[in-house]
Amino acid sequence: MGFDMFSMVSPVPVQMDARPVKKRIALVVLATDHTTERDFARLCDPDEVGIYVNRIDYQNPGTRKNLLATGPRLTEAAAQILPGEEVDVIAYSCTAASVVLGNDAVGKFLNAGKPDTPFVTPSSAALDAFKALGARKISVLTPYSANITNEMVAFFSAHGPKIINANCLGVDDDREIARISEDTIVEAACAAMDPEADALFLSCTGLRAAVCIDRIEARTGKPVVSSNQAMIWRCLREIGSRKVVAGYGRLFQQ
Repeated sequence: MGFDMFSMVSPVPVQMDARPVKKRIALVVLATDHTTERDFARLCDPDEVGIYVNRIDYQNPGTRKNLLATGPRLTEAAAQILPGEEVDVIAYSCTAASVVLGNDAVGKFLNAGKPDTPFVTPSSAALDAFKALGARKISVLTPYSANITNEMVAFFSAHGPKIINANCLGVDDDREIARISEDTIVEAACAAMDPEADALFLSCTGLRAAVCIDRIEARTGKPVVSSNQAMIWRCLREIGSRKVVAGYGRLFQQ
């Protein structure tokens, strides 16, 4: 049994919104990242902001050489996120790479692909978070090797806060960092918090630290800043969001 098929243009005029979602965050992550996108999904309201992600090649282990190699890859990755369209902010989700490369260099690489776009890194966001919390003396916990942790300490020391102490877990593969248990993170964080510190910084975007922050703050009585928490907080402030996000530390109460 056959019949003719035909279509016709609807008489309803097509109206267009300016954007499918009001605000846009562009996000560049390492190819091996298991954690960042999940944290953005937890902390961002999809009705308010779209998260547009691209990944760049990355070779473990987390050595200075491998971290530096990510810099030139950022430009093409940024340009491929909504090509030809503007975004409100762009973030590069690698704390150690932002420290080794330097935030100015990261910004130049990103802006070569997305011109005139504000950029955020975990290390720059952490510095802003310390200021917002009034924290001048910081304890640090990283999952990295001692060498990369020492670079982290030198970076933060050069940019304002006094590092009271720094502990590391000695894991140099970000795929394994993502497998570090939440209980380990909490216990190691509490052990790392010096009584004289104003706050604790949990470094690494691969570490599942954001979901542990409330537990650590409850036990230590001190504010906790993690790489992803700070980066997301800073991105949301950049796009003008002032929503209070519960369950992810005192920083989001500022």
